[in-house]
Amino acid sequence: MSDLENCLGTIIEVFHKYSAKEGDKYKLKKAELKELLTNEFPTLTEHVKDQATMDSLMESLDTDGDSECDFQEFMTFITMVTICCHEFFEHHEDE
Repeated sequence: MSDLENCLGTIIEVFHKYSAKEGDKYKLKKAELKELLTNEFPTLTEHVKDQATMDSLMESLDTDGDSECDFQEFMTFITMVTICCHEFFEHHEDE
């Protein structure tokens, strides 16, 4: 498989690694999402100092209002983070 295909497979595997822990195995409960973000995005989450910020993130991801994060909602988050990273590195590539 290509690098990009491997990356897509990894994203899917990581989502299911956490979503399968409790309840609906195709959705992340709040605790599962928090654990995923903490373990898989340590640099990003080290700057989150309060629970209100984490709650706000969960609410913004939960577009259908079911208090869980499904794969499509998760991929929206992954896309936003990827775009932000690309823009950051694009602006700092000469430094």
